[in-house]
Amino acid sequence: MNIYTQRLDLSTLSAEQQAIIDRQKQAENFLYLDFDTRQRSRFKAETQHQDTIGVDLPRTETIKNGSVLADHQGNLIQIIAAKQALIEVTADNGFDLMKGAYHLGNRHVPLMLTPNALYFEPDHVLEAMLNQLGLHTQAVQAPFEPETGAYKGEHGGHSHSHSHNRDHSHSHEHSGNHQHNHSDAHSHSHSHSRSRNHEHTHD
Repeated sequence: MNIYTQRLDLSTLSAEQQAIIDRQKQAENFLYLDFDTRQRSRFKAETQHQDTIGVDLPRTETIKNGSVLADHQGNLIQIIAAKQALIEVTADNGFDLMKGAYHLGNRHVPLMLTPNALYFEPDHVLEAMLNQLGLHTQAVQAPFEPETGAYKGEHGGHSHSHSHNRDHSHSHEHSGNHQHNHSDAHSHSHSHSRSRNHEHTHD
């Protein structure tokens, strides 16, 4: 069983790699995966030709539709988002559809956006809420590619800043040690002075 451990960028494929993908397209030999599976980094699956493969990727982002995976031998496989059960949300006007997206976003629901409809995984509570808002819902089968977080890069920057503050704390501790040593030296000098005064009185 081939184990695919690397994710390739479509824009950086060599001519030879692109030819492999093109042949797979002609043979319709893809790996169809639903959204839940594409969020995982380790799993087994079957290609359209019923070849069992393993996937063992670093924990990064969700595998997107059209992504290409490679194993250590140079074998490639392209991932296609499989059709799955979804709820389609439509509205009588753009404002109502925007309102629906707002309420779903407030509940942190994975949401796929299109110009005329919203899509999310089945949830009867959310569906009832949208119907009460005057939106139209229906069950459909479609590939699911929800929006990704917009603040991923900024979050990473915040973590770096936090690490810098920890370094500053270390510097403060060093300063405390320096003051302590200075105080010890001063105390020693004072004791020596008292000893000399005692000898003078004795004479």
